[in-house]
Order: sequence, then C-alpha cells, then structure tokens
Amino acid sequence: VQLQASGGGLVQPGGSLRLSCAASSSFLSNYVMGWYRQAPGEQRELVATITNGNPNYADSVKGRFTISADNAKNTVYLEMSSLRPEDTAVYSCNARHRWYASIVYWGQGTEVTVSS
Repeated sequence: VQLQASGGGLVQPGGSLRLSCAASSSFLSNYVMGWYRQAPGEQRELVATITNGNPNYADSVKGRFTISADNAKNTVYLEMSSLRPEDTAVYSCNARHRWYASIVYWGQGTEVTVSS
C-alpha cells in the first residue's frame, strides 16, 4: 500500500491550500487516516484524523482546516484556510489500521510555506 501526498506550496498568510493523499488501493474504511506536520526543528504533530467519516482536529487548526475522505477515489483531503506562518511545515499523510494498530503506512511529505 502506498500513500501519495500532494498539493503543498507557497501561500500568503490568510490564504488557502488543499492537500491530497491518494492511496494505492481501496481500503480507507478500514483505516484511521491522518495528516501530520513537522516544522523545522520541531517534533511531528498530529493535525487531523478521519475515521469512517468522523473527523478530529488538533486545537491549533480547529475552524481553519477540514479533513475529508473520498472513498471512491481512495483519497483523503486536507482543506486549509486562514493559513498562518506557524502552519509552515512538511505535511505527511498516514494510515493506521483501525483494529491492528501496528499496521501503519506513511506517505512522503508535501511542503507548505506560509509567508508574505
């Protein structure tokens, strides 16, 4: 199983971006899908997860970011709005099996830079 993240880039503060995470097989319903980020010099942090259509968010992104899943396309999205410089990071997607937590897949990161 492979995860392919895309959609990063340079955006001004207050702007928006949509990240995509495409899975190589049909399996989203069996996994907790998540977006993580890691800023330079910082530890990786959880941004948002979605399980069977139910989202959860880190407090730092609540009300600004939206995670969603399109099972037909095997793709998870992260819509980011009202972006701030502190959102600058490498964003990675992750899939963790709902019943076998040791089964985890990671996609490569996509870089998001929020700067004027």
